[in-house]
Amino acid sequence: MMKLRKAAQVRKKLLAAGLLLLVLLGGAGYLVGSGFVDYALCRKNPADATAIPEAAAQIVEPGLDAPAKPTAPSETWTIPSADGLKLTATHFSPPKPGSRWVILVHGYGRNQSFVWDYAAEYVKRGYHVVTPDLRAAGLSEGKYFTMGVKESDDVVHWAREIATRDEKAQIVLHGISMGAATVMMATAKHPPQVVAAIEDCGYTSAYDMFTVQLKKLFGLPQFPVMNCVDVVSRMKNGAAISEAAPLRSVARTEVPMLFIHGDADKLVPASMMEELYEASAAPAKKKLVVTGAGHADAKNMAPEEYYQAVFDFLAPYMD
Repeated sequence: MMKLRKAAQVRKKLLAAGLLLLVLLGGAGYLVGSGFVDYALCRKNPADATAIPEAAAQIVEPGLDAPAKPTAPSETWTIPSADGLKLTATHFSPPKPGSRWVILVHGYGRNQSFVWDYAAEYVKRGYHVVTPDLRAAGLSEGKYFTMGVKESDDVVHWAREIATRDEKAQIVLHGISMGAATVMMATAKHPPQVVAAIEDCGYTSAYDMFTVQLKKLFGLPQFPVMNCVDVVSRMKNGAAISEAAPLRSVARTEVPMLFIHGDADKLVPASMMEELYEASAAPAKKKLVVTGAGHADAKNMAPEEYYQAVFDFLAPYMD
C-alpha cells in the first residue's frame, strides 16, 4: 500500500513538472513568435503614413524614392474593410472615358506611391487606375500586414467598388511582390468583373519566404521558430503566416494570368514562379523571365519588353 502511495506521488510530481515545462516552453514559444511577428509584420505607429515594419528596412531596397505621381486627374477613394478598417486608394482617370480598369497592388514595406510609374503607363493606354494603400500601409488603417491573406479580401472589395461605379468595367489585377501574392490569392476569391491578372515576382508562400529570411538574417532554423510565428500571427492579426499561400490559390483561379520574374531575384527565387505557373489553373497563362533582373526590378531592367508583354497579354480580354 505504501509503495502504491509513493508511486502515485511520483506520478503527480512528474505530471506537475511536465505541465510546468509545457508552460515554460509555451511562454518561450510565444515570446519568440511575438518578437518575429512584431518585427516582420507590425507597423509600429499606425498613425504615421510612412511607418513600415522593422524587417522591411532589412529586406526592401533602401533609399529608393517613390516615382512621381501621374499627371492624370485623380481623386481619393475610401472603403471599409470587412474587419472595419478604413482603406484608402487613389483613382486616376485616362484622357478619354472608357471601361478599362486596373488595380495596382504595391509590395511589402511600400505604399501606393511605389506603383505610380506603372499607373502612368496604364493611364497612357486608356485605363482607369486604382492604386490602394494596403492595410497597415500609407494612409490605410491597420497595424499588421497579413502577407496577402486579408489584403486579398481588400482587393476584392476594391473590385466591387469599381463595379458599383462602372457596371461595364473590365478589371485587371496587377501586383508586385507581396502585391503579386495578394493578387493571386484574390483571383481565387472570384472578384467581380476581373478579366485578367498579372503577378510580378510573387512568392509561393510567405511561410517559405520568411523561413529563408529567418536563416539568412538571424541564422535561426525553421523549426520551432516558424511554428511559433504561425501560431502567434493568428493570435495577433487573425491570419496565420501559413495561410498566405498563393501556390494553393492559383490552383483555383479562373482568370487568365501573366507570371513575371527576374532570374537574379535573391529575395523570391525565380523557381517559385515556375512552381506557381505549373500549379495555375488559369484558362490562359504566360510567363516572362527578365534576364539579370532582381526582385521587383523586371520593369526597370527591361521596360519595353515588360510593357509589351503586359499589354499584349491583356489585349484579348479588353474591348
